[in-house]
Amino acid sequence: MLFGSTVFLFTFLPVFLIVYYLVPRPLKNAVLLAGSLVFYTWDALLRILPVAAIVLFNYVSALYIGKNLKDKKRAKRRLIFNIAVNLFFMIFLKYGETLYGSVGIVYPMGISFLTLQMLSYSIDVYQKEAKAEKRLLDFAAFAVMFPRIIAGPLVRYKDIKGQYGTRKLTLENLGEGSLLFIRGLAKRVLLAGEAGLIFNKVFSMEAGRVSALTAWLGCAAFGFHIYYGFGGYCDMACGLGRMLGFHLKNNFAYPYVARSVAEFWHRWHTSLRAWFRDYVYLPLGGKQEGYGGNIIIIWLLAALWHGVSLHFLMWGMYCALLFLCENYVWRGVLKRLPSFFGHLYCLIFVTAGWVLFFSPSPGSAMKYLGLMIGMGGCGFTDKQGLYLLVTNGGIWLILVLGAAPAVHKVYERIIYEGRRIKTGINCTVYAVLFFLSVAYLVTEPYRPFLYFRF
Repeated sequence: MLFGSTVFLFTFLPVFLIVYYLVPRPLKNAVLLAGSLVFYTWDALLRILPVAAIVLFNYVSALYIGKNLKDKKRAKRRLIFNIAVNLFFMIFLKYGETLYGSVGIVYPMGISFLTLQMLSYSIDVYQKEAKAEKRLLDFAAFAVMFPRIIAGPLVRYKDIKGQYGTRKLTLENLGEGSLLFIRGLAKRVLLAGEAGLIFNKVFSMEAGRVSALTAWLGCAAFGFHIYYGFGGYCDMACGLGRMLGFHLKNNFAYPYVARSVAEFWHRWHTSLRAWFRDYVYLPLGGKQEGYGGNIIIIWLLAALWHGVSLHFLMWGMYCALLFLCENYVWRGVLKRLPSFFGHLYCLIFVTAGWVLFFSPSPGSAMKYLGLMIGMGGCGFTDKQGLYLLVTNGGIWLILVLGAAPAVHKVYERIIYEGRRIKTGINCTVYAVLFFLSVAYLVTEPYRPFLYFRF
């Protein structure tokens, strides 16, 4: 089941919230677990088998690690075994699709997110930053909590453990969560959907008919598609969490206002960045020991996390190279650049990097990059490019303005002016957004989002 489906919006979510709010507090985790399992196995009941195996393994493994912390060697051996088994599960379930026919395993969406959260839990237990959870029901409810199981954000057990007993179900949380969910729904359905349409139109064109302008517009459209799609799902997850009494951290910090590539990725998918920082980068020595090598390792792992294809590896090495250049080569120049040119530099290199990300092969990526500089296409500009730019002018304006914090801040200032919340205006705006999103879902064909396979 997906957040942006009519079944979820008008059947699952209302029924689940009614039951969740009515049952006494001791039963809420059981309802959360049951609802999460229904959500996750809606279209394939067998999906529960690998997920249950991963959850049970990590539950038992963490208990064993916690009991043997006084014997560091034994605990460390168990941790290494835990990491190896979790990585095996992820690699097998994510890339072993050729085996599915023989073993009958259904591919579970979001397996990478589940694996990273299980790894962080076991490592935190080993480092005594968290205690191993003895109640299987509570641990399972955390592991498969449906708001964040598909697209994040990544949450550490030690950060959310305290909320299981102290979370409050209030009308304020329900209202705030609903607004955040609708905002994310509009991002995913309306903005990401329209950007995806533009990208698909450009990407399906014959290379000889694509000008440099058209190529850049297609690449920019992909960048907006993945930003609003991924960011929208994370907003929906945070909104759902707020409705359930949990406070999940925002996963995006307006990356497109960055003035360097490093800053862009610091603002993008912040929970994943924090995971790699705390469990890979800092243990390797961070910036103090082998910074260049550590950056390459981080981006190599980030590339493999997205897929084993060569174009993902090229994208990861491209990002690593930019990180190293910004730190060692043109660091001083970037600091002295006016803000406008810093933004322009960042947008050009990040947008070019998306080509390596979305292209199915290195050859097609090189061909598309050639089109962006006027090679192999129909010049630098043409009627098709101007048509895409002009006819979608309103969409481009909304995509650009929505990616900056200024519009949101102005809206917040208007709504909360003088500490008086203009509830009527706010509710009307969000009601219109919800209506438009549902209308789009009903009338437009289903388009799966890229990050579901991660």
